Parts: sequence; structure tokens; C-alpha cells
Amino acid sequence: MKIRILIIEDENPAQEHLVRLLRNIENDFIILERLSTVKASIAWLQNNNADIIFMDIQLSDGVSFKIFEAVDIYTPIIFTTAYDEYAIKAFKVNSVDYLLKPIDEDDLRSSIAKFKRMQKQNGKLDISQIIQALDSQQKTYQERFLVHRGERLLSVKTDQIAYFEGEDRYVYLYKKDGSKFIIDFRLSDLESLLDPKFWFRVNRSFICHIDAIKLIVNVSKSRVKLDLEPPAKREIIISSENSQAFKKWLNK
Repeated sequence: MKIRILIIEDENPAQEHLVRLLRNIENDFIILERLSTVKASIAWLQNNNADIIFMDIQLSDGVSFKIFEAVDIYTPIIFTTAYDEYAIKAFKVNSVDYLLKPIDEDDLRSSIAKFKRMQKQNGKLDISQIIQALDSQQKTYQERFLVHRGERLLSVKTDQIAYFEGEDRYVYLYKKDGSKFIIDFRLSDLESLLDPKFWFRVNRSFICHIDAIKLIVNVSKSRVKLDLEPPAKREIIISSENSQAFKKWLNK
């Protein structure tokens, strides 16, 4: 029987590596789609289904667990990630398996074999148990960032930072005193590294600390504008899609 596979992975080399390994294992795999974002995955899963999903945890527009907030998924999942801090028992108990990148072919064979055993049992997986396990984890967050100033290296504590801005191909760290530094992180990386109690990604370009918010102004029925301290050079508008979540975050 043909096994229909959905791959959710934002790095092209990792996608190609996984496809190559799957083809080495057997010919009964059909790759239905390769997706790279939370948004695209939600749209696809609302109208389609697969026999098994290979899902990276960190995608280009956020953590993949956000998909489960929008779509009920009962398809067996093999999680893949380069971040070993996510390797918790809940993945192996409630999904099919967990694979650390770069994926090893023998590990992949083992995961496929486990999937086939589960398939014969017709068992459905409750993905909410993984979310609960993650919520109950005592997760540690980034406490400082190493930055460059000329030939000097500086360690900036997170409580000294007002916000992060993505511009062109760079991400800038802005301290509360107004100084800024280029850092070697994507904004999507920072979303999982920063404590969500205090940090919020307000749009595609900014992640801000709650203490950096100087003023919030409604610019329409559903959109809001932020003024930050220190002032940002660009206007910061929160879209109608994001403003409700932002207001809920402020009200916690």
C-alpha cells in the first residue's frame, strides 16, 4: 500500500536529505507536498490529509506547534529538529517518533517501522498531550546575547534589551539605552528563545519587550500602532490578524 507523506520543513537541504533517505528505504512513499511555513501548513491541512507527517519544530514563521492551535490533527507525526532541548518523552509516546537533525537513515527506518506497527493497530494520536507536556516543561529562556562592537565582544543581558528588529537580511538588537547590535539569529529563532510572558512578535519585523511599549494607538477597528522606547525608525503597525492575540497578551 502506498504511504502518502507530507513534509513540513523550512530548510531546502533538510527537505532534500529527507526525501533522498525516504527513497532509499522503499518505493511505496508518495510525497504529497513540501511546506515551509506555519501559515501554509494550516491552509493545506484544512483541506487535505496524509498518512504521515514529517514536521520540523522551528519553521520560518514560527514554532510548528502553532499549527495545532488552528487545525485538529490526528495524522501520525514524526517530529524533526536540530534543537535537542525539545527532545522530551512526550514526542516518542504521543507522536510516532522524534528525530534529531541531521537525520540518520537507520533512525528513519526505525521510525517508519514504528509507524507501520501503529498503522496496523489503527491507533489515533492525541496531539494535545504533547502540547500539555510542553506547557508543563520548565523551559529555560535565553538570558544573554553575545554581540560584536568592532574587535570587542560584549555579553548583553536580556533584561537590558528593548526590542529586536529585522531589516533586509539582518536582525538588530536594541538595548534600552538606544545602542544597537547585529546578531546572528532570525526573528523566528528568537520567538522560541525569549520568554513569551515578556516578549511578543508584533509583526514581521519586530519582537518587543512589554516594558519597551510606550504608547498603543488604535488606527482602525482592528489594527493598532505602537510607539517604542527607544523610538524605532519605522512605523510599527500590528495587523488585524495579530492585534487580537497582542491584546490578549497584554491582558494576561
